[in-house]
Amino acid sequence: MNEPYGPEAPRPISSTSPGIMKMFMGFLTVFIVVQTIGTMLFCLYLHMKMDKIEEVLSLNEDYIFLKKVQKCQTAEGQKSTLLDCEKIIKGFQNIQCKVHGPEYYEHPHLTHKNETSVAAEKRKPIAVHLAGQQSNKAGSVLEWKETMYGPMNSLISNKEGKLKVEEAGLYYIYSQVSFCTREVSLAPFTLYIYLHIPKEEDRLLLKGQKTQSTLKSLCELQSIRVGGVFNLREDDMVFVNVTDSTKVKYSHGNTYFGIFKL
Repeated sequence: MNEPYGPEAPRPISSTSPGIMKMFMGFLTVFIVVQTIGTMLFCLYLHMKMDKIEEVLSLNEDYIFLKKVQKCQTAEGQKSTLLDCEKIIKGFQNIQCKVHGPEYYEHPHLTHKNETSVAAEKRKPIAVHLAGQQSNKAGSVLEWKETMYGPMNSLISNKEGKLKVEEAGLYYIYSQVSFCTREVSLAPFTLYIYLHIPKEEDRLLLKGQKTQSTLKSLCELQSIRVGGVFNLREDDMVFVNVTDSTKVKYSHGNTYFGIFKL
């Protein structure tokens, strides 16, 4: 018997498994959490990086400013038309005033920190006064030492008894040497001041003499003093020489050597 023909019954739509759905939602949740944490960490890193960059830029600006201050403190920088040195130095002084207080500028021994040592030394009198210093070295060139109240200046240096000038000009040079005689001598005691020029013969600038008299066995203290004005060049040196350095007396105020620029 023939069965009647009819359309096939539609297949039921397959529904997603609940297990798969849960796995998908879990993965999506983990992804979102990881993405959020990664974004936060990146933002934190970026913030720290920006702070670091700002700090570096700030330090760089401070460094550039200090370099400008240092440049303005040199003679070359003060002549430069590219730098407003007056404004830069004033700004630097304002910073120091804020840090140290207004009393900072009331102390002369602190003020020189804002000036170059060369400029400060040039404002000081170019003068040196030294006292005689006994030496065990053989020779008649006298040696000298600084005194408590005698002027000193870096533009005049003392090396092995020779005073070297760093700046050319007219100088007054003077010296006094006290000596003690215990025996009669026909030859006078002589004090010389020489100009020493490297690779040249020493030139006599000043000379003083005194007869060596004596009172029996007693030491008779005598002194010779000389002084004069001379035109010295840069790096010229002057020194004191005597006929017999063993007779020189080094007690306070008796023997000294000095020079100052006019």
